[in-house]
Amino acid sequence: MLGFQVRVLQARRASETTPTFDTLAELRADALVVVADPLFTNARTQIAELAAKHKVPAIYATRELVAAGGLMSYGIDLVDSIRQAGVMAGKIIKGAKPADLPVQQVVKVLLTINLTTAKTLGLTIPPILLGRADEVIE
Repeated sequence: MLGFQVRVLQARRASETTPTFDTLAELRADALVVVADPLFTNARTQIAELAAKHKVPAIYATRELVAAGGLMSYGIDLVDSIRQAGVMAGKIIKGAKPADLPVQQVVKVLLTINLTTAKTLGLTIPPILLGRADEVIE
């Protein structure tokens, strides 16, 4: 084992975001993983600000949270996923039966790193990780 202690904290509505981060601070968390959820995407600026305020490095499921000031993300290309959904919807509108269409699975994942946030948190991102990033925000 790596010696990590994992705690699952939940926020089901935007009003629970700040209290959840307060709990995170009380636990003296060393890091945070934010899963993909429309709530978190919609509250991305607030979440990035709270992570910075509490000096907690966080990894997110989509690039949008990193663009809002989060540290890094490794996950689906949300724009590409929406485009794929639009293509499928177009086929259905043109008469294709949904049951006849192939299942589309996301195959493109992106690593995005925000160097400004890393500097704010006092972190140095290893050059090998920067070299593997699909996007580095400065």
